Amino acid sequence: MSVKGWIHSIESFGTVDGPGIRYVLFVQGCPLKCLYCHNPDTWSVYEDRDNNKKDTACAKKSGEMTDSETIVNDILSYKGYIKTGGVTISGGEPLMQIEFVLDIIKRCKENGIHTAIDTSGCISVTRSKAVIDEVDLVLLDIKSLDNEQAIKLTGSSNVNTLATLDYCEKINKNVWVRHVLLPGWTMDMKRLNDLADYLKPYKCIEMVELLPFHKMGEYKWKELGLDYTLSKTAEPARKDIEMVKQIFINKGFSLNITASYGMKSKGV
Repeated sequence: MSVKGWIHSIESFGTVDGPGIRYVLFVQGCPLKCLYCHNPDTWSVYEDRDNNKKDTACAKKSGEMTDSETIVNDILSYKGYIKTGGVTISGGEPLMQIEFVLDIIKRCKENGIHTAIDTSGCISVTRSKAVIDEVDLVLLDIKSLDNEQAIKLTGSSNVNTLATLDYCEKINKNVWVRHVLLPGWTMDMKRLNDLADYLKPYKCIEMVELLPFHKMGEYKWKELGLDYTLSKTAEPARKDIEMVKQIFINKGFSLNITASYGMKSKGV
């Protein structure tokens, strides 16, 4: 039986959300409110119709309803193009829609398609483990190792995120750790050294992806009537990014720098 769910958009030829060429499904809904979010239009799950808006974070239509069978049929139409990659379910936060995402993953695997989720890990492992158990790869976005800073950045604790990493280690699930380099916040050499030291014992981590802060989504905040507090924050300098790269390379990590990660315009 097909499972219904809310989606934001689809990218049929993605190259920055997992290995190879990938079909990237951006689902709707996210409990975090990251200061640097470039897709704030994915936060709300509901449409503002007849003054029946259930999430006031975004004032415009947000998301569209579909079902897992429809999505997988569309994925299969691209199977020849994504055979060296696979499918990545991003967001928003995919773990907000466990049943929907899980059914898509299972159907993809039945058709021999590699699967990944791009998640902040903010949902408790008790709820998310069904998806984590089934998916091939977890792209885990660690906002900040410092819990106080994580709360200021996202409005939420990092406890579930770190518990998700622990669970992936326990079941030997492949993980790519993602981390945004935000000047004045996470772009701090001591914090980055501490993060590298924290991650080093985890055998499940295949790669660390550093995501330099950018402001390509700033216009969305303005369109939604939201206050973008990072408008005067400079993007990281190339020389500083090179210094950060060396921190992780020197500690033995495979490393990738992704400049335009997860940036989506509205529409399927």
